[in-house]
Amino acid sequence: MFLIHNRIYKVIALAALFSLALQAGWPFRKKKYEDPITKKTDQPDKVLFDKSINDIEHGRFEVARITLNTLINTYDTSEYLAKAKLAIADSWYREGGTHAWAQAEAEYKDFKLFYPTMEEAAESQEKVCLIHYKQMEKADRDRNQAQRAEDECRQLLLDYPNSKFAPQAQQMLRNVQEVLAQGEYTTAKFYFAKGSYPAAANRLQYVADQYPLFSQADENLWMLADSYRRMGDRFEDRAAAAYTRIVKDYPLSGHADEAAEKLKAMNRPVPEADPARYALQKYEEENRSRIGIKSKVLDAFRHSPETRMAAKSGSPMMTSIRPSVPLSVPAAPPVTNTPAGGVSDVTVQTVSDTTALDTKPDARASAGGAGSAGSAAPAGGQAAAGTAEGSAARSAESPATEQASTASAQPLPMNHQNLIKKSKKQKKAEEEAKKKQAALAQQQGQAQPAAAQQQQGQAQPAAAQPPAVQPATKPNQ
Repeated sequence: MFLIHNRIYKVIALAALFSLALQAGWPFRKKKYEDPITKKTDQPDKVLFDKSINDIEHGRFEVARITLNTLINTYDTSEYLAKAKLAIADSWYREGGTHAWAQAEAEYKDFKLFYPTMEEAAESQEKVCLIHYKQMEKADRDRNQAQRAEDECRQLLLDYPNSKFAPQAQQMLRNVQEVLAQGEYTTAKFYFAKGSYPAAANRLQYVADQYPLFSQADENLWMLADSYRRMGDRFEDRAAAAYTRIVKDYPLSGHADEAAEKLKAMNRPVPEADPARYALQKYEEENRSRIGIKSKVLDAFRHSPETRMAAKSGSPMMTSIRPSVPLSVPAAPPVTNTPAGGVSDVTVQTVSDTTALDTKPDARASAGGAGSAGSAAPAGGQAAAGTAEGSAARSAESPATEQASTASAQPLPMNHQNLIKKSKKQKKAEEEAKKKQAALAQQQGQAQPAAAQQQQGQAQPAAAQPPAVQPATKPNQ
C-alpha cells in the first residue's frame, strides 16, 4: 500500500514538473538563436542583449522586444545596436503569423537601410524572401504572395550574388516560377477547353517566353501551336515557331516527333536539337522527384503548393516581361506622330502650360480635318493627275504589302466562335425560318418561268400577224 501511494506521488510530481516546463516553453518553443554574441562581459548593454536572446530562445518574444528597445534607446552608441535591431526582426519572424511576418519584413528592410554593408544585410533579404515564400498558396489560388516572393528572391540575387544565401534563393526562385507558370497554364487550359483560342494563346505565349524552365513547357508549346492552328491560316507562322521550339529546345519531349512531322507537312525546315538544352532536359528527367499517391492525397489538405516538379538546374528568369494583348482585341487606330498601327497604352502627363487648350488644336480634330480635306476630290486636271498618281503608286506596291493589307482586312479571331449554345426554341425557330425561305424561293422560281412564258405569248401574236390581203381589181376592158 505504501508503494502504491509512493508511485502516485511520483506521477503527480512529474505531471507538475511537465506542466511547469510547458508554461516555460520547453521543449517545443525553445530554439537556439542563430548568431548570438558570445563575448563575455558585464557591460549593461551586453547584459540586456543576452537577456533578450534568452527570451527569444524560450518564446518570450514580447519581453525580448521590450528589452531590445530599452537597449537601443538607452545605449545609442553600443556595439550591439545593429544586433539588437536584427534581433527584433528575428523575434517577429519566429513568432510567425501574418501580422508578425509583416512586422518582421518591415524590420528587416529597416536593417538593410541602416546597415547595407553588413553581412547580415543579405540574411535580412533572405528572410524577407522566406516570409513570402512560406505564405505562397497553390497555383490555382491567389498568386500575390508568389509574385512578392519572386520579386524579393530576385532582389537578393541582384544585390548579393556572392552571398551564401544565393544558391538557396535561386532554387526558391525556380520553385516560385514553377507555381506561377502552373497557374497561367491551368487558366490557359480552361480557355482552350472553352474554345477561347485567342485568350488561351495569349497566356500560353506568355508562359513560353517568361518561364522556359517550366516542367510542362513542351505541353504548353504544343497547346500554343494548336491554338494558333485553330485560329486560321494567318497564324501559320506562329504555329510553326512553336513547333520549332519543341523540336529544338525540348528534344526529349513526347511531342518532338509529332512537331517535326507538323513542320514537314507545313513545308518548314526541321531544326536540330540544341545540345545544351538536351543535356539540361536529360538532367531534369533523371533528378526530378515524382509525386506519389500519398502526396496526392495529402495535397488536398496542404496549404502550400507542390514544388517537386520544379527545375533543379538552369538560370531562372531575372526579368519580367509584359503580357501581350490578345489577338481578338483590335489594334488602336493610327494617331498623329505615332508609329503605324497606333498605340494601346494610355499615359497621363502633367501639363504646366495653362494656355495649351487655347493655343494648341486638338490632335483628333486636326487628324479628322486632314482626313476630310484629303478625302475631298480636287477639280479639273488635278483630279485626273491625282488618279493617275494613285494608280501608279498602287501598281508599284510590293506583293508583301498587298498580302499584309489583305490580312489586316480579314476579321479578327473571336472567342467562343464554335461553341455558341442555342436553346431548343432557337433551333426550332431557325429551322422553320429556313423552311419558309426555301418554300418562298421555290415559289419565286416557279413564278418567274410562268411570267416569262406569258410575256412571250403576248409578244408572239403581234409579231407573227400576217399583213391584210386586199382584193384584186380586174383591169378595165
